[in-house]
Amino acid sequence: MGWFRSIIITFICLYLAACTSTTTPFSRDDSQYITQQQAHHRASRVSNVQYFIQLTADGSEHFRSKNKIEFDLADTQSPLSIDIHQAQIDSLKINGHWLYPKYNGSYLKINPKMLVTGHNTIEVSFTREHSTNGEGWHRFKDPIDQQVYLYSHFEPAAAQQVFALFDQPDIKAKFQLSVTVPKTWQVVSATREISITPSVNNPQMNTWQFPATKTLSPYNFSVHAGPYQVWQDGSGKYPLRLFARQSVAKQVTPETWFSYTQRGLTFFEDYFGIDYPFQKYDQLLVPEFLYGAMENAAAITFSEQRFLPHGPATQEQLQRTASVIMHEMAHQWFGNLVTMKWWNGLWLNESFASFMGILATAEATEFTHAWRTFYSKGKRKAYLLDSRVTTHPIETPVPSTKNAFDNIDAITYAKGSAVLAQLNHFIGTEVFRQGVHNYLKKFSYQNAELNDFINSLGEAAKRDLSGWSQDWLYQAGVNTVSVEWQCRNQQIAALKLVQTAPDQIMPLREQSIQLALFKEGRREMHLSNLVAVSYADEVTEVPSLIGTPCPDLIYPNYQDWGYLKVALDKKSFTTAQRNLSKFKDPLLRSMLWLSLWDSVEAGELTLQQYLGSIFVNAPQETDATILKQITQRMLNAKDLLAYMQPSQRNYANKAVKGMQQMSLRKVMESWQSPPIQRLWFETYIALASNMDSLHHLKQLLVGELQIAGLSIDQSLRWKIIKQLNRYATLSSRQLLRQEKERDPSNQGRQQAIAADVLRPEAKNKRDWFNRVQQNSLPFADARIVMAHLYPAEQRLLSKATTEQRLNDWLQLDATNGPVFMRAYSQHLVPKHCNHANIQAINQQLEKQTPQQALSVLSHRALLEAKQDDEICVSIKQNMHFTK
Repeated sequence: MGWFRSIIITFICLYLAACTSTTTPFSRDDSQYITQQQAHHRASRVSNVQYFIQLTADGSEHFRSKNKIEFDLADTQSPLSIDIHQAQIDSLKINGHWLYPKYNGSYLKINPKMLVTGHNTIEVSFTREHSTNGEGWHRFKDPIDQQVYLYSHFEPAAAQQVFALFDQPDIKAKFQLSVTVPKTWQVVSATREISITPSVNNPQMNTWQFPATKTLSPYNFSVHAGPYQVWQDGSGKYPLRLFARQSVAKQVTPETWFSYTQRGLTFFEDYFGIDYPFQKYDQLLVPEFLYGAMENAAAITFSEQRFLPHGPATQEQLQRTASVIMHEMAHQWFGNLVTMKWWNGLWLNESFASFMGILATAEATEFTHAWRTFYSKGKRKAYLLDSRVTTHPIETPVPSTKNAFDNIDAITYAKGSAVLAQLNHFIGTEVFRQGVHNYLKKFSYQNAELNDFINSLGEAAKRDLSGWSQDWLYQAGVNTVSVEWQCRNQQIAALKLVQTAPDQIMPLREQSIQLALFKEGRREMHLSNLVAVSYADEVTEVPSLIGTPCPDLIYPNYQDWGYLKVALDKKSFTTAQRNLSKFKDPLLRSMLWLSLWDSVEAGELTLQQYLGSIFVNAPQETDATILKQITQRMLNAKDLLAYMQPSQRNYANKAVKGMQQMSLRKVMESWQSPPIQRLWFETYIALASNMDSLHHLKQLLVGELQIAGLSIDQSLRWKIIKQLNRYATLSSRQLLRQEKERDPSNQGRQQAIAADVLRPEAKNKRDWFNRVQQNSLPFADARIVMAHLYPAEQRLLSKATTEQRLNDWLQLDATNGPVFMRAYSQHLVPKHCNHANIQAINQQLEKQTPQQALSVLSHRALLEAKQDDEICVSIKQNMHFTK
């Protein structure tokens, strides 16, 4: 009874102490989130942290966690919080004393009287449900063989769903792990296991023991378990392993993964001048993953949905695989070896990995055109977002862990990496590399901030980069550059660069670009002159071009050195529009296509004129990267025309039919180039919307017709099935049922959900919509439903729930976390291309009060949707004035 009495006495003392405590700026609310100020205060008190973690998982929906935290404490002047989320706590022991926990479902609040200055030990035991939303320790049951798989995802602060800890990036620690699981399972973590022994308590289970890791931030640590298929490669400097579910093992090509991984490790060790920080390199393909991949130290996770093709991998898929492998590998140095102090540094983490991933892909793999791919996909999105009313600086404050991903967008990834690429050109590639090496060497196994990185580059460059940093990283928006020039007697008489900003707040920026001059030839555009120019002011004269032959087109930012929008002069614009296919440089063609689309949004070019350029130039395009860019614009145009209806209905029908016919013709003509043929065929599927094209797709699906060179694999079959159901063709529902039986995989199950959601049936739509609103679906399924609920042409079905979506927005935002709302905001903001919808969104924005305000993420989504509708209305009105 003595021990029980001591617990009661300790509990009463703690309770009384808690009652007399006062609120300070460092006091937390009852949520799982911690503010930057609170985290900084905790980090100033806690050091020398080590976690001893024991996990038990048997495949059921719950797991057991027992862990010990050892740490040094600087003072005992205030309570200390230990993060542990939604756990059923069984026991708590502090410095040898068993205690009744003061727990609010988000963290333990430790009374300072139970702690000592110096070394402390806290032991916690609890049970908890596995997550099903991709965070924490996610559980997945394979529909094929009923096997259970687990994987973890801890960024930004979800390790607290698996064990008790100080869940913030600047309290680095060593992690020592023990995991007890069924005997048929594998366990993967940041280190390799040192022993696998039968469990003392259950002979059907094994206990895996892992040695302590090197010093890591919590979000870099991971633990994965299940009956994974394993492939190994010991041919290089480090042992490589690849893991995937047994039921998808036939879709995996391990030699591809190992080849890119070996090349990447060689490239990065050479570039950084620092050995890979960990002893082994594991990669796992996992289901229902929230993102593309995650850079867990030495145990990187990848999304099955994005990296497991149903058939032979296309060149585009292979490049994506190589690029993301390189991106996550760069993080092993920049992110894991050296880690940001707080989440405002996440942009640098991701931007640098993106920059290095592209560089490694271009220089260490067969995809030497990786920078062109980056321009046509990532950088193009950055320009778009950076021109919106919601643009934000690259470096932004992050008040709490709840806001960690508020700014994870094209500005964080693509603009950030584009600016780093621009800086690489600005100070010189070797100087940049040396600065990176110095930074990684100096801060190894520590935390660092932006200024530490910029100062390392500045020291290597022997120049002050603080002004550059202020202009580029702390100021939002993209500058526009144009060329003003005059010719006399067929020679340039005057030429200057003109830099502008959309408002007086945004600065004029310093950077280096290349100015390219072209003359029109019979078969191609000839590069007649190329000059590198550094500029910082509003007007920059270029005297070196005076007296040179007068060109037909001048393009600033040739080879994409800078981050800027290009405004072509009138002569260059006309030349580009007429001769797009004549430019032999594929990157320049890609950039000119973007300039034309910018002109549509600016009202300088009608949508009809833009599509006219597509009809003339697209059939001649042979570069798959550019063709992907063009065909995506074709699909965007189809959606725009659908949103505009009933306006422009006749033109829309003709334009879409013309794009269908062009796509099908190119499918038939491109039989000797499988990547090009497949790209045109995927475009044809997405454009198919009339009876003839849809019937043709059905004939191809069931084998009544064939196209030379075209193989319709499972991925293409699902694309056809979804399109047939999107337009509710005869027998489409029966074909869907048959395809579900043909492909019972998890990917097949999700594709079947998408096809059913797409069907234009009011009751079906309402049922799916209600399940989303009630958040009653597993998140992996809910995300699919959101993405397919209201395609552009189903505007009446969308209007049926528009008012409810907007009216419920504040409540949904308040009751659902950022993971849910990020997907909801991306797909379910109403879009109708009319003034009524713009006004409805405005009214929703005006409903906010200080007591009930939208999250940053939701507020931004509504503003962007409003602006998108305004642009659509402008394009529609511009079409009306075209004769």
